[in-house]
Amino acid sequence: MKLRTMTAAAVATVLALVPGTAATAGGNGGHGGHDSCARQANDTYAELLKCVTLKGVYRHLQQFQRIAERNDDEFYPGTRAAGTEGYGNSVKYVAGLLRKAGYKVTLDPFEFQFVYPSLLRQLTPVNAEYETGAFTNSAPGDVTGPVVPVDVNLTGDRATTSGCTADDFAGLDLSGPSDIALLQRGGTLPDGTACSFAIKAANAEAAGAEAAIIFNQGNDPTREALIVGTLGEDHGITIPVVGASFADGSALAQAGSTARVRILPAETRTDVNVIAELPGKNRNNVVFAGAHLDSETEGPGINDNGSGSAAILETALQMAKIKPQNTIRFAWWGAEELGLIGSTAYVEELSQAERDRIALYLNYDMVGSPNYIFQVYDADQSSFPAPVVVPPGSTAIEDLYESYYTWKDEPYDDAEFSGRSDYQAFIEAGIPSGGLFTGAEVVKTPEQQAIWGGVAGESFDQCYHIACDDIGNVDTHALEVNSDLIAFAQLTFAYSTESVNGVPGKRVPGKPVRLPAPAGPQGTFVTAGGGDGPHHPQD
Repeated sequence: MKLRTMTAAAVATVLALVPGTAATAGGNGGHGGHDSCARQANDTYAELLKCVTLKGVYRHLQQFQRIAERNDDEFYPGTRAAGTEGYGNSVKYVAGLLRKAGYKVTLDPFEFQFVYPSLLRQLTPVNAEYETGAFTNSAPGDVTGPVVPVDVNLTGDRATTSGCTADDFAGLDLSGPSDIALLQRGGTLPDGTACSFAIKAANAEAAGAEAAIIFNQGNDPTREALIVGTLGEDHGITIPVVGASFADGSALAQAGSTARVRILPAETRTDVNVIAELPGKNRNNVVFAGAHLDSETEGPGINDNGSGSAAILETALQMAKIKPQNTIRFAWWGAEELGLIGSTAYVEELSQAERDRIALYLNYDMVGSPNYIFQVYDADQSSFPAPVVVPPGSTAIEDLYESYYTWKDEPYDDAEFSGRSDYQAFIEAGIPSGGLFTGAEVVKTPEQQAIWGGVAGESFDQCYHIACDDIGNVDTHALEVNSDLIAFAQLTFAYSTESVNGVPGKRVPGKPVRLPAPAGPQGTFVTAGGGDGPHHPQD
């Protein structure tokens, strides 16, 4: 069954058919599609929502796609990942448009560990390269040698304690200079506790292995794919440890198997966040919106997170001429995919006085998923208990989003207020926060299909964190609705944040919009997460 995704040709057709839009993508107003957009302030709801268009947002997505395609990085070509030319050119594109529009633009530097891709290649009895990854906190290394299976079970229930105790290595020859232990996920220790990846790897090293491969157990469908977990902290393991799928592990378990395992040392690099500010009458009440600009290392990252980046960029450009009551600030964060690094570094560097100036933070990470549902961060915890402390005032942000969806007759649901995106550092600093989300790797249910359309039994984003997250991997309706909502929220709070932090403001100019009370979430999730998948497993 086909999701509502678009090829590059289909995108061009849609853009050509969107009425009342400009032919070029340059400068303030050039994206929105009406000559009047470049001349007027766009400080009313009617003006701003007319000028923030699907075509304008899509032009930015097209540029991000081109930037990724032109990135010929040796290790991560075709991406906009932090530390690559693709990310650097994304920064130049965004910052250039914002400067031209009149924003004060700051390139905020931060350091991070640039991790090279790991290698797992079987040499005999077949020659094949397998999808892999380094276990978190693994040591670097480059080892070529015989593969030694350790108590693996490839048939039946596939129950195993592979590598959980020293006894599993009895009788195995790991005395050579470059032996690779092949370990299967699963098992418990004699005391009944889980056998962690770190225990398996530590036992393999103690037995003489110079490298280790841990492959998935294969005992049920959730344990078939590539597994890349963590070794935890202070484990003392000094050999490289990589992951593999059950199928690839089975191939590596063949008699006479040899392989190469390589993990290159990480490299400290410096990249930047793009920060753009437009002063308001109240310099001490900052309305902040952000989206991460970097992609995963697997592809262009057009939904994740070109969608959020493009939507706030078009909003910023169309708001460049307003005279807001409150100061407005936008951020395009770097290295989110590596662990929220850019946004965390930014907030940590702020003095308490600077943090106190921030009235609220609005986060937009994946707002155009191809098999979407509309979701709002659940600040009032009506659907999910938050695993973090929700800053006071955040519920008012949620209410505004929900009232807008209700006004537009768009059903919505809650997404767990989890901090699993760039709002984490802000909520940890006690800053009221909120955001929108259209789903990642979680599978859409038949109930959700009945409400939002799309395809039940498929992920909200089938291309999440893989190469096909390209210009065709967005839903135009979701992107258009959310782009308008992003603009609506930014304009609302640019004039008053009284509902969030009690600071009096002013009414938005022009004809007022009276939003209805929120209709309430659809309640289609039976487990926590709200369209967000699990963290990396520990064992």
